Amino acid sequence: MTDSNNLELGARYQASFDALKDKNEQAFIPFVMIGDPNAEQSLAVIKSLIDAGADALELGIPFSDPSADGVTIQKAALRAIDADINTDTCIDILKQVRAYAPNIPIGLLLYGNLVFARGIDNFYRDMNNAGVDSVLIADVPIRESKPFREAALRHNIAPIFIAPPNACDETLKAVSSYARGYTYVLSRAGVTGVDSADSPKSSVVSSADKLIENLTQFHAAPPVLGFGISTPQQVKDALKAGALGAISGSAVVKIIEDNLADNNNMLSELSRFVTEMKAATK
Repeated sequence: MTDSNNLELGARYQASFDALKDKNEQAFIPFVMIGDPNAEQSLAVIKSLIDAGADALELGIPFSDPSADGVTIQKAALRAIDADINTDTCIDILKQVRAYAPNIPIGLLLYGNLVFARGIDNFYRDMNNAGVDSVLIADVPIRESKPFREAALRHNIAPIFIAPPNACDETLKAVSSYARGYTYVLSRAGVTGVDSADSPKSSVVSSADKLIENLTQFHAAPPVLGFGISTPQQVKDALKAGALGAISGSAVVKIIEDNLADNNNMLSELSRFVTEMKAATK
């Protein structure tokens, strides 16, 4: 396993963005919940995402009350919890993922109680040892983030912050000042999830261009757009808005949910989806 301590902060993200720029591409980043539907299949799922062309990973640690997530990801967390997945299990899986793919950026999206339960400093130390590159804590506002981001920097973990729609300049300046690795730009307010059937598929990124323009003026870390990204066209729209990448979560997790009875088809469908979404970044 590559030791994160030997890398500069955010080095894998920077190397990935640089390599993509050289190929005139941007990043596609899938999200899945670690341990969904069980430890063994979860590792196979994450490997399939990597093999299908994911440029980075965003991974969740299961929590019983994921307030920022829609129903699809809530169900994934509960499936993992039912399979006896805890933070220690997640660390074991993360170490195996890092050994499998030494250079891919690995980011975590999780909730503050999981960090508190382990102890803030212990959590970031352990995630560094597991090869994690970044951590985004969904329910910790930036004004309360100081102990988390300081521990992150001590342990060479890039703290990630969310730039929400209609954020004021003060918020965007704080996000730009504190975030490393990348900036998580929300395509819309609310919880995670794909659009409803009657929503215009391009609407999820309609207001992102101004937000990204403002972040650029404040010298923010590279913008990556998330929330509601479920089609190749939405990936293209995100990149046209100025994002350097797009994150898709609920659409990926739904494939797992729809194929719980057929592990092989689950992996096949995930590979197909990632391949199509990645193609939209070229």
